[in-house]
Amino acid sequence: MASVNTSSFYFILNLFFLLLPVNPLLAFSLKNCTILYKENVSADVSVDCRNMNFVTVPDYIPKNTVSIQLGHNQLLNINLKDFGGRSKLKHLNLTVNEIAYVEPGSFIDLVLLETLDMGNNKLTSLTANMFQGLSSLTVLVLSKNKIQQIHESAFQCLAHLQTLDIAFIPLTKVAEIQPFFYLPQLLTLNLKYIRFTTFDTKHLPLNLSLSLEVLEISTSNLKVLAIIGPISPYLQTIDFLLTDGVKQVLLDKSLLKNITNLDVAPTVDSFEGIHEVLGSLERLRVINFGSVDDWIAKGLLPAVCKVQTLEKLTISQTHFHNFITDLASCAQLRELNLEDTFMFKLSKGSMQTMTQLQFLNLGYNMLTEVPEDIKSLSTLEILILCENDISVLKCDDFSNTTRLKELYLNGNRITQLERCITENLINLKVLDMSNNLMKTFGDSFKISLQKLETLDISRNPIKYLETDVFQYMEALKELKVETYHFVDVPYFSGLENIENITIYLHTDMTSLSLQSNNDKPFSDVKTMKQLTLIGSSITQWMPFHTIREMLRAYGDLGTVVILNIYLNYYEVETFELNLQLKSLTLSLTDLSYLSSKFFLLLPNLQNLDLSKSKLRSLDFLVQANLSALRYLNLTGNEINVISETVFQSLPSLRFLDLDNNPFSCDCSNAGFIHWVVTNPQTQVVNAHQYKCFFPVDKQEGLLLEFDVQSCRDDGRFLYFISSTCLVVLTLLSSFIYNFLRWHLTYTFHLFRAFLYDSRKGRKKDPHRFDAFVSYNVHDEGWVYREMLPVLEGQQGWRLCLHHRDFQPGKPIIENITDAIYSSRKTICVISSSYLQSEWCSREIQMASFRLFDEKKDVLILLFLENIPSRHLAPYYRMRKLVKKRTYLSWPQAAQHPGVFWQNVQRALQTGGALTEDTDLLTGPAGL
Repeated sequence: MASVNTSSFYFILNLFFLLLPVNPLLAFSLKNCTILYKENVSADVSVDCRNMNFVTVPDYIPKNTVSIQLGHNQLLNINLKDFGGRSKLKHLNLTVNEIAYVEPGSFIDLVLLETLDMGNNKLTSLTANMFQGLSSLTVLVLSKNKIQQIHESAFQCLAHLQTLDIAFIPLTKVAEIQPFFYLPQLLTLNLKYIRFTTFDTKHLPLNLSLSLEVLEISTSNLKVLAIIGPISPYLQTIDFLLTDGVKQVLLDKSLLKNITNLDVAPTVDSFEGIHEVLGSLERLRVINFGSVDDWIAKGLLPAVCKVQTLEKLTISQTHFHNFITDLASCAQLRELNLEDTFMFKLSKGSMQTMTQLQFLNLGYNMLTEVPEDIKSLSTLEILILCENDISVLKCDDFSNTTRLKELYLNGNRITQLERCITENLINLKVLDMSNNLMKTFGDSFKISLQKLETLDISRNPIKYLETDVFQYMEALKELKVETYHFVDVPYFSGLENIENITIYLHTDMTSLSLQSNNDKPFSDVKTMKQLTLIGSSITQWMPFHTIREMLRAYGDLGTVVILNIYLNYYEVETFELNLQLKSLTLSLTDLSYLSSKFFLLLPNLQNLDLSKSKLRSLDFLVQANLSALRYLNLTGNEINVISETVFQSLPSLRFLDLDNNPFSCDCSNAGFIHWVVTNPQTQVVNAHQYKCFFPVDKQEGLLLEFDVQSCRDDGRFLYFISSTCLVVLTLLSSFIYNFLRWHLTYTFHLFRAFLYDSRKGRKKDPHRFDAFVSYNVHDEGWVYREMLPVLEGQQGWRLCLHHRDFQPGKPIIENITDAIYSSRKTICVISSSYLQSEWCSREIQMASFRLFDEKKDVLILLFLENIPSRHLAPYYRMRKLVKKRTYLSWPQAAQHPGVFWQNVQRALQTGGALTEDTDLLTGPAGL
């Protein structure tokens, strides 16, 4: 019975929580929004509500949010209530919406807002109080709107604005942008592709106190460009487009003297203008050109190289089939970027004069070999040759580049990297040889690569790594490698500073086995932070003992990532030697067999990613001992049903992603659905978009829209309620019968007596009898033989006897009540038979209630037998009366019956008042 009651209690408790009203606005799992996960515990909240088709700003975003992404929705307006009370907000993105109106004062509470992006909307005007309250704003983006009117005080409150992007708006007159030039701290102004035909600074309030450093004014409609006068003493960068339609270019020479950066996208007929401009740029350090095919033939490079202060030159998206030697005059360059110029050869002598060059980018071209001039660049520190067609590296390619620190050769067709190639790269720190055709990577770098910190030789068909291949790379921190098979071990011996290792397992690799008698096949590394193992397909197999040996070596490892590798489920103690592990990813594999034992020794695990791993159940998490887990990714699995107890066993969980699982929308998920919407701690990402997969008739429906109420109305619930009520009623009845029976009986009679007495008092009826005689039928002979002749015959009292004076047909209890209250006294003739009689018991109870209710001497006790006190214990009301009052005893009056009847007469003659001294009944003091 106890177990049944306990289970019933828990059923009622769970049902109570299910029946509670749910307010989804209070839930931690935001509807159609995501609270971005942060590894570090922080009170700051960042919310992502992009691509949710909102037409109004959702009101359930937490007040302590510091960043809100509301881009790519259908917002129509911004109202006062939308961002009210969000005083901690620092970043707000409203780009790509349909916003046509902002109610004045809508941003008044955003006193800490730093960036506001309202680009690509439908604003037509900027009103006076539109940006009221944004006193901390530093970046404002209003590009790609339909702004045609700007109030003169629209930007008055933006005292700290530094960047203003208002490109692609249909303004036609320069005077319309005057409010921008009153911003005291404005550093960058983007006016690209505004519909100006004339940009003449004489229409602007030239302000020597303006801090403007970058001005972008490119526009295809421009006819006249005139920047005359001190627009800003700090202006350093001008980005402009000189199109075919430009008729006049006037640039103040005093202004050009301060320009350090120039971005130009020219066209055919504008070379003369840019040529003149270049001659006036005395401080130019950086210049960027795009699409200058025709300008090259007209002598662009010699004109550029004449700028002696130029340090960085970028030319992109230009066709240089055979780069000519015009570049040789740019001896002053420190950085040269020729990426994506379709170059297949660099002419010899093009760069030999660049004795100060430190950065060279020749990536994304069609070079078939390392240019000859590279070997002469002794000052070069960074060289990018990625995504070309280089197939062979010669020993002298880098013979003089001894200062080179970073070399990127990824994405070529290189088959071999010999020792002679790198022996002069003694200062090299980064080497990227990924995505080539190398089949070997030997131990030929023992001297040359001692300072190497990052090495990427992944995406190469390397079949073997020689013994101790990385032994002398003591400075190596990050290693990425792809291999079929490790030949002898220790594989990573000597890597005392390694922090991050990524191993790509090749398609043809059958196992990553240990082939050594060494007891410690992996070097004992204490600095390791992350180990990543990536297979080429889910059929890729890797023995657990190999992983275990790697983890044994990296005892303080914090992150393990295993992707696309099949794990042998017979060895579940994989992570037994890695108690400090905080982040684990097991993705793109088969974990359908997973049990709780797999995680028992990971008490510090905080992030767990089991995405796309064929999981069908999450019951293994209940006993997994993941008390510190905060992030859990379970996307792309085969989970149908989830018990809410699963996540109750994860007390620290904050972020849960279950997207793309085939959920069942039935009562088996009712508890989980309720947990999703009501739990105050764990965010279930995009839970309101989870779709039903089962049953078929509910497919394409939403999981959280399933009516869990239907699960509460079945017959089992009604049966439980009925049985519970019956049990409670039985227990209550038993308690009342054993402990409260007499109290209720007395209360009932007292209430009836009260009603009767009140009625009699209103009628003021006189007593009809002197005494009502209460006796048992077995004592009727004594009453007629001894009592009536004396009391009625000799003394003349009027007695009420039930066989003679009760009204026929009237309920007996009413006859008793009438008889007692119609008589001045009640004489109880007590014997053993009397005590066993139900009606006699009620008569004496009623008389005793009258005694205490009216405070009158109305009761006469007359004992026909000597009854021991213990026999009166069940009749505690009578026993109480006998203990407090004297009574008349017929057995003791057998020798003097006359005295007995005189005492009865005296008792009948006693007045009604009951006092402490009232003692009219004679006889013994007790039994």
